[in-house]
Amino acid sequence: MLSPEDSQELTKAIDDFKTMQSEQNYRLAQDTLRRILVNLDLSQRERAGLETEIAELSEMLIKLDRSVFQVAVFGMVGRGKSSLLNALIGKEVFQAGVLHGVTQERQQVVWEIENWQDAFDLDKDTPATLQEAIEFIDTPGIDEVDGAERQLLASEIAHQVDLILFVIAGDITELELKTLSQLRSAGKPILLVFNKVDLFPDLDKLAIYAKIRDERVTEILSPNEIMMVAAAPLAIRASAREDGSMGVSYHPGTPQVAELKWRIVEILQHEGKTLAALNAMLAADRIQKQTIDRKMDRRDEGANDIIWQSVMTKAISIAINPITAVDMMAGAAIDIATIVRLSKFYGMPMTRSGAMKLLQTIAMGMGGVKISESIANLGLSGIKGVLAMLAPATGGISIAPYTAVALTQASIAGVSTYAIGQITKTYLANGASWGEDSPKAVIAQILVTIDEHSIVDRIKQEIGVSKK
Repeated sequence: MLSPEDSQELTKAIDDFKTMQSEQNYRLAQDTLRRILVNLDLSQRERAGLETEIAELSEMLIKLDRSVFQVAVFGMVGRGKSSLLNALIGKEVFQAGVLHGVTQERQQVVWEIENWQDAFDLDKDTPATLQEAIEFIDTPGIDEVDGAERQLLASEIAHQVDLILFVIAGDITELELKTLSQLRSAGKPILLVFNKVDLFPDLDKLAIYAKIRDERVTEILSPNEIMMVAAAPLAIRASAREDGSMGVSYHPGTPQVAELKWRIVEILQHEGKTLAALNAMLAADRIQKQTIDRKMDRRDEGANDIIWQSVMTKAISIAINPITAVDMMAGAAIDIATIVRLSKFYGMPMTRSGAMKLLQTIAMGMGGVKISESIANLGLSGIKGVLAMLAPATGGISIAPYTAVALTQASIAGVSTYAIGQITKTYLANGASWGEDSPKAVIAQILVTIDEHSIVDRIKQEIGVSKK
């Protein structure tokens, strides 16, 4: 059995290990955020639609570097959210009031803390692992914002902060319960703060507390996550009236928030840096996924532009050229050039020989599409050549059928290049990999999604425009 001294030493060793682990996690989160920001690999065009996401990542890193712990306060109008924050800080920082809700937009104040004991009226020593500052965030009343906007606001703020205070002033309503449940899904620590308890007789106050604890939030919060406070109590004083009679007057009393203050410090003490690091990584993961999705969307647009330029280049060159061999060589050269351009666009540049090998793989997987193009080149090029030679003898009458044949051949060639481009784009977007499937299976899946008729119509329209 351990002696009291040994037990104390063991407890200290465990606490020291937890502190060291917390610090390591914190530094790892900082390093990871920096690495993500440095390696975003975005062009100017791609950055144009991602300013918000990139700024949020930068703010997360600044928050970690400054050791800021964020606490957001939610609640309905008149529940005393702003008064609660003022009581915690110890001065009037947030505007408080109940008429239609004073807080119309998100407000935030960074509270730099030099002396934890003085700030929180603490008797106990607080460890050095506490953050250097707390940022309190006041939010509009949840009943003043419509459903969709309320849910979005709650989701955005809840995912950013490290601790949530949800303020009520009596038995919890259905709207409060619904919003509390939504906030809980963010996976952040929540304290349910029963404010204005000074307005209730002790028996009523305890009965409401028991009902909230045992019936209302039993599946969302544990009893030790429910706090009772009086953020802005009114003190009653006896005073003499002018006529000499005695009356009463109401004056601001001393806020009763000491227990809540200590609970916040306790969370900071045991979980502060770990929560901040975890929160940063969860946010980074979410934002990085959004950034990658948006980046790929933007690259998809740019890749489609490259593909369509190649489609029109091939279609026009084949339409105007009457020589079969030249048609086939020009078509293959354009397809290879398309693959090379796409590979550079996706940051995985290929040589012409590498592009040729990929084209061969794609051609084998395309099967019937490439065979149709080859037959069209052999057959229609021959017809086109004959019609071109007959033009002088027929006084130009053969130009009309020549044009019809040329457009048909151009359309078939264009569809083929479009398919090759889309397959190459998919291959490169997946990191120059076919994934778990075979090339033939991937190619077949892509070919099914291609609308041949719309491509042909667009080629004919654009060739018509380009000839005018």
